Amino acid sequence: MRTLVTLLALLSCMSIFAQQESPVDTAYFNGTVWAGVEGAQDASVLTVKNGLIRYVGNDLAQTKGAVRKVDLAGGFLMHGFIDNHVHFIEGGAGLASVDLRDANTPELFKQRIADYAADLEPGRWVLFGNWDHELWGGELPTRHWIDAETGDTPVFVMRLDGHMGLANTAALKLAGITRNSVADAEGEIIRDQTGEPTGILKDSAMNPVLAVIPKPSDAEVVDAIKAAQQHALSLGVTQVHAVTANANEVTMLDAFRLAHQQGELQMRAYVLTPLEHWQSSKKLIENEGYGDSTLKWGGVKGFVDGSLGSTTAWFYQPYIDKPETNGFALTKPPALQTLVNEADDAGIKLAIHAIGDQAIDVLIDAFENTAGDQIKARRYRIEHFQHPSKQAIERAAEHGIIVSMQPYHAIDDGRWAEKRIGKDRIKTTYAFKSILDVGGLLSFGSDWPVAPLSPLSGVYAAVTRQTTDGANPHGWQPQEKISVSQALRAYTSTNAYAAFEDDVAGTLEAGKRADLVILNQDPRKIDPGAIPTIQVLSTIIDGKPVYQAD
Repeated sequence: MRTLVTLLALLSCMSIFAQQESPVDTAYFNGTVWAGVEGAQDASVLTVKNGLIRYVGNDLAQTKGAVRKVDLAGGFLMHGFIDNHVHFIEGGAGLASVDLRDANTPELFKQRIADYAADLEPGRWVLFGNWDHELWGGELPTRHWIDAETGDTPVFVMRLDGHMGLANTAALKLAGITRNSVADAEGEIIRDQTGEPTGILKDSAMNPVLAVIPKPSDAEVVDAIKAAQQHALSLGVTQVHAVTANANEVTMLDAFRLAHQQGELQMRAYVLTPLEHWQSSKKLIENEGYGDSTLKWGGVKGFVDGSLGSTTAWFYQPYIDKPETNGFALTKPPALQTLVNEADDAGIKLAIHAIGDQAIDVLIDAFENTAGDQIKARRYRIEHFQHPSKQAIERAAEHGIIVSMQPYHAIDDGRWAEKRIGKDRIKTTYAFKSILDVGGLLSFGSDWPVAPLSPLSGVYAAVTRQTTDGANPHGWQPQEKISVSQALRAYTSTNAYAAFEDDVAGTLEAGKRADLVILNQDPRKIDPGAIPTIQVLSTIIDGKPVYQAD
């Protein structure tokens, strides 16, 4: 009798437990499930339990008992996009600032700044902007374009690459920049025929202006992160690798930590702080580890050179349209080698900006000198890798160096790059296919707000290489086009690998995090030109929807 009572009690407990514990939290079915694993077949069912993927396959029985069932209705389910290179806070703040990204005439450039300045309170600056002088033929703007309309309102608007900015006279006065000011070797003050500054400042010459711009309040910074996050989630981005815009930017991680402490971070962020301040990263890691699954740190970003658009990327040969320069090193090779050695010895992860062919070679040399035959394990990153030689492409692949590229730049820069560096050097410009063909690690992102944040726009750029001016309908340097699947992997699995998270993210496999995005169409099966029109229906992090389309 006692045995029977015990058995009944046990069965009762099991029944209660079964009622309380569902086999899966969410089941997705009736669509295409792209796992992102090379060689894997598409599936039609995915289930999630406790924020992790439990099943990927075609067995509908796996959906039985799910608390929530999502009919994909023929849609496309994949891992959430990971962006390898964003200036997240600047992008968020810029959403509420003057927008010069598509200003295609000097008149429109001037008018937008004037209109924005007219509504500002006294003491506020006109900032960000992201202008591109190539849109109106290549003439650089000057302070005289905007002085009359802005008066005492300081203006410092950046070229979209972040390596050149325009200051009006009010801003130059606050920064103490005069005709007698001298830039260091890592910057340039552009002057008119009389020797007066035009207002254009390049790279380190911008620092005096940046130093006098009022620091935003904590609330303003968190608001910028929230605005950027809302935008990112609507585009299917579940994680960003947030990088610094300059060596003096030491507070970005503090801003992310504040937002996280306030419970405002819905998406994941991997923050890379300035290489020059690697000691701070080391101390933080010793005291607090590498963060958590939402916000992590432990990587640094450095600079070797500037940008092609600002003619500050560092080449062996001079620029075609500015033969007096071949660019310059923002960090001289001996100093670079010392910083790489020290940060690597401290266990810091390295991601370093290099755009020109000489800059890329110098950086690969530094990596080789530091790590020797252990270089693959370090997962070093070269940010941008825009204009390598064929030999540099092969060296990067041989060493397992991650080439962290932003494909939209190809269809943007492709409008004018040849006039900068000529026909020969552009043959390996944005060499996506060449990198993959030699077994290289191709990682994708946006460089937002330099380029649009949308990953689908980036996929379109990598697959079609159709420049934004419509002048290359068959693709600019078309030999470097890649497939949609290759581009998607560059936005997912390779980026997870670059962040040392390939064991928990990047592909849809059982046991990995359920960071997902649902698209209304399969980007592999439509006209590549229509990829930017694909809609993001839902963005999911840890199995929970954080964005739903209306």
